[in-house]
Amino acid sequence: MLSIIVAIGENGAIGKNNDLLWRLPGDLKRFKALTTGHTIIMGRKTFESLPNGALPNRTNVVLTRNKSTLFSDCTIVYSIKDIIDNYLNDENEHFVIGGGELYKALLPYANRIYLTRVHQNFEADTFFPAIDMKDWIIEEENSFPADEKNEYAYTYINLKKLE
Repeated sequence: MLSIIVAIGENGAIGKNNDLLWRLPGDLKRFKALTTGHTIIMGRKTFESLPNGALPNRTNVVLTRNKSTLFSDCTIVYSIKDIIDNYLNDENEHFVIGGGELYKALLPYANRIYLTRVHQNFEADTFFPAIDMKDWIIEEENSFPADEKNEYAYTYINLKKLE
């Protein structure tokens, strides 16, 4: 099963200069809780943006076109087809964690989206593709106000693809 996990600004923004646009400790805790023990799939730029390399207690899969690329503690794949062939029809939940090109390529194959909607518009160079809500059902939705730890109000929205 392929799931997408993403935090998106109101204007679809997800990143700028290969970095996050906000720091929301609540969302980072949710990301860790959902992805720990699972496979996480990311593009090379997303991997390179991680401050300490491969995320612990997860199988890290990195997509790159460069066949000589090696990252420690990672499985390297070279095409979207490799991801689809190896992770799409497995009953285990695998998480696509970015970046923008990978989200766009794999959104049609995703069974679930764990979306954090950050209630602010952001200047960005990377955006999440539009979600056609006729294909999805909202399973759960929880909103949180901005506070001393989380600069922006945000909402968790769990989406499941309609069969």
